[in-house]
Amino acid sequence: MAADSSAEPVAGATAENAPDAAPDAFLGGRLTLFQPAAGYRAAIDSVLLAAAVPAAPGERLLELGLGSGAAALCLLARVPGCRVVGLELQPLLAALARRNAATNGLAGRLEVVEGDLRRLPAALGRGYDRVFANPPFHEAASPAPDAQRAAAHHLAAGSLADWVGAALRCLRPRGTLSLILRADRLPEVLAALAGRAGDLRLLPLWPKPQRPARRLLLQARKGARAPLTLLPGMLLHEPDGRFTLAAEAVLRDAAALPLAAEGPADA
Repeated sequence: MAADSSAEPVAGATAENAPDAAPDAFLGGRLTLFQPAAGYRAAIDSVLLAAAVPAAPGERLLELGLGSGAAALCLLARVPGCRVVGLELQPLLAALARRNAATNGLAGRLEVVEGDLRRLPAALGRGYDRVFANPPFHEAASPAPDAQRAAAHHLAAGSLADWVGAALRCLRPRGTLSLILRADRLPEVLAALAGRAGDLRLLPLWPKPQRPARRLLLQARKGARAPLTLLPGMLLHEPDGRFTLAAEAVLRDAAALPLAAEGPADA
């Protein structure tokens, strides 16, 4: 999703010249997304994030770290009439996102902007109703085997504080930020949000019964003061490894998660 800040831009990058791009079905085949055959490939986290954003028709949304467009396109498939702008650092992933939007008839609702969230491009603008992101999971000190996977999974393109700061700069007052993140990174995100956003709502994602949540979904409202709310978590897999019915509804049928229904904002 996010790119290594040391990566050199690829001149003339297009989805067609991307090496070994292969199609994947999302939302039970409702979407077909081309992704790099090697390196980072979006999977269920992107779908879960898309299901958690409280988008409404007519709203303008921003995804930081667009990648090949999985989360943005899943959200557009769920919510008619809204528009998404996606910021992506890697030119080949940005080209794949454009290709995927066109392939799925959503090119008119997804705008792809290339750039670094630490130096937000002027073309991105401000005042978004919603910002959403799947920040990289790890610090950049232990790189993954290939450059693209490293960029996606490691915070080489900014710290979590950088991601939160960029999101809040782009949001309108009282707009919402939605993140999916590793549970052990929650303290860093809370520190970055302190004094700048409130009305936090957390939804743990349990991999199997009796297992601790390794990931969670977080929603925060810019400028709000309401306290944190811990929502009932979502169980992803049955003991035999099958997806639960609730998870299937999100992953195959584009059902919304409880976070997509906004709670009342404080004054």
